[in-house]
Amino acid sequence: MSGPMKFHYLGQSGLRVSELCLGTMTFGEDWGWGASKEECHAIFNSYVERGGNFIDTANGYTNGTSERIVGGLIGSDRDRFVLATKYSFPTVRGDPNSGGNHRKSMVRSLEGSLKRLGTDYVDLFWLHAWDFSTGVEEVMRALDDLVRSGKVLYVGVSDTPAWIVSRANMLAELRGWSPFVALQIEYSLIERTPERDLLPMARSLGMIVTPWAVLGAGVLTGKYNNAPPATKNGGTSGVPVERRLDATNSQKVNDRNLAIARVVVEVAKQIGASPSQVALAWLRTRPGSIVPILGARRLDQIRDNLGCLDVTIPGEHLRRLDEASKIDLGFPHTFLQNPVSSDRLYGGLYSRMAQHREP
Repeated sequence: MSGPMKFHYLGQSGLRVSELCLGTMTFGEDWGWGASKEECHAIFNSYVERGGNFIDTANGYTNGTSERIVGGLIGSDRDRFVLATKYSFPTVRGDPNSGGNHRKSMVRSLEGSLKRLGTDYVDLFWLHAWDFSTGVEEVMRALDDLVRSGKVLYVGVSDTPAWIVSRANMLAELRGWSPFVALQIEYSLIERTPERDLLPMARSLGMIVTPWAVLGAGVLTGKYNNAPPATKNGGTSGVPVERRLDATNSQKVNDRNLAIARVVVEVAKQIGASPSQVALAWLRTRPGSIVPILGARRLDQIRDNLGCLDVTIPGEHLRRLDEASKIDLGFPHTFLQNPVSSDRLYGGLYSRMAQHREP
């Protein structure tokens, strides 16, 4: 085992966060599949013992139970941790203002989170998902007000198109408001589409990236490659409940993704690691500041995931993983990277440029 975790800066800020983040959507059994309070304690301790200090939750995770458990775990040692929570999804069904990106939802959600977490501030406050109805100006001004109040130290954005994030940060820069310093997205060997716009944007703006669903809803562990097919009514015969496909996972289980998982499993065997460790180690090789979010329901899962810190994937295996999971970047990327386009843009002198800037 290597030493404790290293640290990244939280985007353009000076705040230091560990190179792996502990995700707590699994903390609590309210949704029928999460971890018990005792198991959460063991998971948390394992993460902290390895040097982790970055905890991610949300106002709605397991109906608020996740925040309550997290608050109890960090307790009197709260200032040691970089604590992140989110707002946007409703907490009261049937109330049109319980969710959304607007100021009322933002303020009320934060107040509820602070109570459940047992703290008077959060280090990072995420906009959870863009609602396409609240103006960018309202969102950024309201977030800046929370920062100025001291209840929030930094702000981040999750599950939002690149053009909106870019506009928001430019507006914040021009108005002297708090910009988004962090971006949370789905990203894995299964889901590489953020490489089109979101990840280049994050590098350009100096944002840290915290990917979720890093194991492709479990597909990259290889557990579905040998699972019996689902029955017509959606059930599976003879498969334990933890391996049955729910509505989210079933979207990920297709021929392409199972083929990627097979390559991950083969590489894992060849380098003496688990498939989960290979999937996470691949993420950690990607350009920019990438801090994967680890989610676990059992102690053995978090221990296995933390083992990615000890895994180095040789170049030939990295190339094999990249080839198996590559995507078409699409227009305008393929057009602009075409040698003919480059030659015309540089007046026929592209090959004579001493330095080519990264696209």
